[in-house]
This record gives sequence, structure tokens and C-alpha cells, in this order.
Amino acid sequence: MRISLLLSCFCLWVLTACNLGRQPETIAKPATTIYLVRHAEKDLTPGLNDPSLTPAGRQRAIALRDSLAPRSPVALFTTDTRRTRETLAPLEAALQLTPMSYDAKDPARLADLIRREYANKKVVVVGHSNTLLPLIEAFGVTRPMREIADERYDYLFEIHLPAEGTGTIGVTRYGARR
Repeated sequence: MRISLLLSCFCLWVLTACNLGRQPETIAKPATTIYLVRHAEKDLTPGLNDPSLTPAGRQRAIALRDSLAPRSPVALFTTDTRRTRETLAPLEAALQLTPMSYDAKDPARLADLIRREYANKKVVVVGHSNTLLPLIEAFGVTRPMREIADERYDYLFEIHLPAEGTGTIGVTRYGARR
């Protein structure tokens, strides 16, 4: 009996000693996540005022749905053009969310709205090659590239904005590579 008591005490001491040198596990702090994409491939026929998506663009819109629907965003934002709305349409249907229109010429306003109304949530923003990078900067994040080339439709930017501190950005690609 005395040996088992000593053995138990020894085991307890060893376990305690092993834990003294361990760092406490860090708990992930909530962050707002913003997924930003350029509209999918558009019809390049000269003279079109508000072009639709091409068949390749419609396929990319489905790939966007497949990529983002499992991440469960709670809000969708789009400019008021046919190509951005069509890019978002499959995701809109899958999530049963109504997209909100924003003014691409005022990125600070959208960034403030998302920070204020969607803190610690996930949102999707569809924009244009010349508006996404200024929007990224409006979130206080350094743009990951100088420009988005006209032929690039496959970037998926993912911004994480913690409640305090600086946000981070990641860039992946989605859909078929052309």
C-alpha cells in the first residue's frame, strides 16, 4: 500500500513537472473574414455597355460557389454590374442570401460597413480588376500585388481582420486556369 501511494505521488510529481515548462495553448481570437474576387470572365464584344459572363465565366461562378459556400459567409456584396451580379448568382442561390450593392468608387465606406456590421463574421465581395486592390488597402492591409492583369479572373483574396491589430491577407486561385 505504501509503495502504491509513493508511486502515485511520484507520477503526479512527474506530470506536474512536465507541464511547468509548457507554454499555454493559444486560443484563436475571432476575426472578420472577407473573401474578395474579381467578376468572372466577361463578354468582350466591342460596344457592350454592361456585358454578361461568357460560358467560361459562368463555370467560374459555379467554382466560386463550390469554394465559398462551405465556408458559410453571412453577407454578399457586389457592384451594380451584370458581370459581378452573375458571378455571385450561384453562391447567392446556394446560401439563399440577397447580395447588397456597394459603390466601388468608395472602398472606405464598404470597409467601414463590414468592420462595423459584420465583425467576426465572413463576407464575400465581388468587384473589378481596378477596384479590388484599393478595397484591400481600405481594410488596412497591404495589397499583395501591384495590379490585377486584365486576363486574370481566378484570384481569391482572403482577408482576416482581428478585433485588434493588423489584418492579414492570403491569395489563392479558384476555378479553371486559363
